[in-house]
Amino acid sequence: MMQYLIVIEKTETGYSAYSPDLLGCVSTGSTREEVEQNMRQAVEFHLDGLKLEGFEIPQPTTSSVYIEVAA
Repeated sequence: MMQYLIVIEKTETGYSAYSPDLLGCVSTGSTREEVEQNMRQAVEFHLDGLKLEGFEIPQPTTSSVYIEVAA
């Protein structure tokens, strides 16, 4: 089991998401829950495609952390 970071961004029409470790793997949804579900399916589809084409599956390397700053 691998864990890939996904970045979720609010848009004018809902949400969009991408994974920094999987170039070109993106999805959208009208709610945060929907974009998470869609992105899970997109990542699985992306990895299946890489396997079918004989490419190596990228190891997840991206991480995230929040920092506090005075604003």
